[in-house]
Amino acid sequence: MDMESLTIFCAVASELSVTQAAARLGRAPSSVTTRIQQLEADIGAELFVRANKRMALTAAGERFLEYARRLLALADEARHVVTGGREGGTLRVGSMESTAASRLPALLAAYHARYPATRLELGTGPSRPLIEQVRTGLLDCAFVALPPAFGGKAALQELGLASQAVWREELCLLLPASEAQARRPADVRTRSLAAFPQGCTYRGIAEEVLGVAGSTDWRVQELSSYHTMIACVAAGACVTVLPASVLALSDARAVLATISVGQADTLLVWRAGFDVPAFRHLLAQLGEAAP
Repeated sequence: MDMESLTIFCAVASELSVTQAAARLGRAPSSVTTRIQQLEADIGAELFVRANKRMALTAAGERFLEYARRLLALADEARHVVTGGREGGTLRVGSMESTAASRLPALLAAYHARYPATRLELGTGPSRPLIEQVRTGLLDCAFVALPPAFGGKAALQELGLASQAVWREELCLLLPASEAQARRPADVRTRSLAAFPQGCTYRGIAEEVLGVAGSTDWRVQELSSYHTMIACVAAGACVTVLPASVLALSDARAVLATISVGQADTLLVWRAGFDVPAFRHLLAQLGEAAP
């Protein structure tokens, strides 16, 4: 179980194809197959199911994939630290969709211009899964909003995570044209909410504000992007809650009414003690960008 074998395994797990993984790695397919077989023999378990020229991860392979990614990340982190950041390293950043759309483009562009040797990897998702991925080492840090029932920064500390507030978002309840006269959430007659899947803090806030929990009248449409949510609201099908900074990116703000439903802080979270040059550079960049 060496770094090269782990790299090959992760590539095959990503592509679910020896041929495509070999092309991505610049290796012969036979070499990739041999390394996977050697790794399976070393571990003592099959990592892939092979049938009809198709591949899939076994249950053991899915569990091992998380460890393989963490081991590779730890090796990269060690190399980055002992060279004082000279090799650039990789910084794996997680983010809510809203933050990635409205806050990160300028920040990450400035970071890349200043530290071009550092490879930035960005993944998006709801806050709760992002926090768990930081805790387990799959991400180095993440931009999240804490759910009201989460327990605040004290709960993060219990998980071994540090945090820093970076932005305060104004949250808006976006309404279809038929609800233009509504002045407060209780006035809304539409009973369909567009939101991300469970684990999204803004969904939790929306459900609380609108009284969705325990109600048989409300229906939640789980969607994967704010663009789709805004389009559904414009079509009169539902309402949604989103940050004003995201709505500002859309033409819909000129034709759809909104109701303010409060504020939510965006936090940057990371594992306590995580202190590599690439991450220190990100903290410094955030400090410079702060108003």
